[in-house]
Formats: sequence, structure tokens, C-alpha cells
Amino acid sequence: MSQMIVVGLQWGDEGKGKIVDLLSPAFDVVARFQGGHNAGHTVRFGERHLTLHLLPSGIVRPQVSCVLGNGMVIAPDALREEIEGLERQGIEVGERLFVSARAHVILPTHVLLDRAREEARGEARIGTTLRGIGPAYEMKAGRCGVRIADLDSDDLIELLRAQHQRIAPELANLGAEPPPKPSALLAACRQQAEWLAPWTCDVAVLLDRWQGEGKRILFEGAQGALLDLDFGTYPYVTSSATTAGGVAVGAGVPPRRIDGVLGVVKAYATRVGGGPFPTELDDGDDGIGEHLRRRGNERGTTTGRPRRCGWFDAVAARYARLLSGVDLLALTKLDVLDELDEIRVCVAYRAGGREIQELPAAAAELARLEPVYETLPGWRQDTRGALQLADLPAAARSYVVFLEQAVGAPVALISSGPRREETILLDHPELKRLLGDRYAAVRAHRDGP
Repeated sequence: MSQMIVVGLQWGDEGKGKIVDLLSPAFDVVARFQGGHNAGHTVRFGERHLTLHLLPSGIVRPQVSCVLGNGMVIAPDALREEIEGLERQGIEVGERLFVSARAHVILPTHVLLDRAREEARGEARIGTTLRGIGPAYEMKAGRCGVRIADLDSDDLIELLRAQHQRIAPELANLGAEPPPKPSALLAACRQQAEWLAPWTCDVAVLLDRWQGEGKRILFEGAQGALLDLDFGTYPYVTSSATTAGGVAVGAGVPPRRIDGVLGVVKAYATRVGGGPFPTELDDGDDGIGEHLRRRGNERGTTTGRPRRCGWFDAVAARYARLLSGVDLLALTKLDVLDELDEIRVCVAYRAGGREIQELPAAAAELARLEPVYETLPGWRQDTRGALQLADLPAAARSYVVFLEQAVGAPVALISSGPRREETILLDHPELKRLLGDRYAAVRAHRDGP
């Protein structure tokens, strides 16, 4: 039995979807535990390209069961659209999906409020995906949210009225369109309850039973640790727990049952939306930042917005590694750095004449800090599609070792391109322990069609 967590250690967009897809043959179940359709996970294999927002990346494999945990906020219409899109491509969801009855529902009123607030912020906007994620979590914390279990309950109309009473005055103050009346939402909610019924269950009980049966479960995080509601660059964060600790509250799994945590980091750093970004390369159309954006195809999977790009921040990644108790690293997009003469890594921050080795809690303070860089030689050789560590130039291998030491965890996987088959699977004993007798299946999955 193995229970493993995959989480991002930056501001999201680290390539978690590819890593989860690669590892999925080693697991019977892939479960999400937080976030909603603000997530965007991309899976590429051969000439196929799939984008997932709500469903776990393991849905691509017909033998894998997929779980949406109670820590998520779910837009039923978006889930339906995603499932139908997969089925048009020949991927049947069928009876493989399990949705927590305790997961909260994103309503049209949440989307209206999200958009109105972001519009009102002007230059100070957070950069949300405008999909109602934050307001849905806000209603959950305010104890007037609507859960999947409530969609066919007798008191649903009262819950809808309670939310309407909270949201309508604020929308009016913001000059936005009024929210739909509770009576107008009721019929849609009833239809959603009927559609979701075959998949709705108590996920905590289900996972406990599966664990008792010896099934292997992989928990797939969304966004990244630096967007965590408590530990990220607040208030420029998401509204859920994005670290490994989120599994306990977002899926009902006791922490002691987790066998290992894999942290995913990009070989450089990116961020979408507002917030401090110490290593950002805002160096013009001909600069390195734009080079990384073009070569790395750095546009948001969910929003399509161009991502801000910068050098790898080892201080932030080290803090994220600490928060999730990361055992191993997966390093992605190494090939994007192929054409650079030199590569920088932030190893500390500087404020005045003082060096700082930790990520400050206040976003305003982080924004004022200057990065302290270590400069490493580039390699100017093509690493795209490398399958062995020995295939990499010496400078690229040295860069990997440097990041291992700077972050404080060994690298077990290296992505050398966007497709599943473009991955270096290192012969690491801890990875073999976590994958067990299915390590060979993962390697075959990488090499297969």
C-alpha cells in the first residue's frame, strides 16, 4: 500500500499534471483535495493534448478511479462540460468518478461577485481567474455555503436565500448586475443534484475503505504552496490549502497514512496575476523573461494570460519544501533553459545591507527585497527529450545538483519536454519505495504510446 502526495512548490503551473499522469500506473486512485476549476493541468502524450480543470490527471487511464474531495469547490456545469469533452475524445469517465457530498458548490452568484470585486480593485487586483472560487470558499467559511449534499435537501432554498442576502447588497454597492433570485437557482440546483447523484459519496469513508483494501492512492495538488491561503504571499493567494497538509482536511485522510510527498518545481519561476515576485525578469521584449515566456509557452492554462517569468527562487522553494515535508523533487522544463549562456538562482534576499534567508510573511516586505543571486554556467545544448541523466550536458547536471542542495531535497524526475515520454526517471531508492512493484509500469508508461 502506498499513499503519496504531489504538490507544487512555487506559484502553480509547475507541471504537476504531467507528473501525475506519468506516475498514475503505480496507483489505483488519483484524488484531488482542494481548489476548483481555477486549476489547469495539462497532459501531453504523443500527439494528444488534454487540459483538465476539475478532474484529476489520472482520468486518462481507464483503470484509475478519480476522486474530488470535500476540500474542493465544484461548479457542476464546468464538471459536466469537462466530462463531455473527454468523452468526445474517447475517454470514458463512467463509474470511475467519486465526488464528495461535502464539497461546496460554486453558484452563479459567486462568479458575479468575483468579477465585480476584481473590477473594483483596479490596479490593486489580485489576478483571480474570475470563476467564483474565492466567494465560494468565503460562503463555506461563513457557514452559509451550499454543498453537493444540499442540492436536493429540503432546506436548499433557505441556504440560497442566506447567500443572496450576503451577496446582493455588495453587488449593488459595486454597481454590478444583481444576482439571480434564489427561486431561479433552485431548479438548476435540483437538476445538478440528479446528474451528480451516481458519483456522490462520502469520500473520507471511501478512501478509508480503499486504504484498508491495500489500494494505492495518489493525491494531486492544485496551484502551488506559495499560493496557499495561510502560508502563501497573502493576500495574493488562492482560497484553499495548497500544501500537503491540505490532504488531511480536504480528503479526510489521517496524516500518518501518507507515505511520501513529491514536490514539483519548474527550473525557473513563473507567476500569474498580481503579487510580489522577487526574481521576476521584467527586461523587455528582447530580454530573458520574454525568452522564457516564449520558449516555455508560458500562458495560463485556465485564463490564457501571459505568465510573469523569472529566475528560480531557492529561498521560496525551500520554504515550500519545509511546509509540505517534501521527500523528493520533480524538476520540470529544464529544456527551456537550453539557449542561455548563464543561469541565475536566488539563494537569499537583501534588505539594505542585511541578507535574509527566509520568506517574509508580509507581501509588502517581500516586494521590497532584492534577490541575491548565484550565477551558474548555461549549456547551450539541446536537452529536449533526454531520457537519461547522462544525456544531459555537464552544466545541466550541475544545475540539477545545485537546485537539490539549495532546496534541500533530491531530484527523482526531470522533465525534458512537455510530453509524457520526455522525462528522465531517475533510479532513486525513495521513488522506488513509493512506487513499489509498479516502478517498471511507470517506466513502460513513459516509453509507451
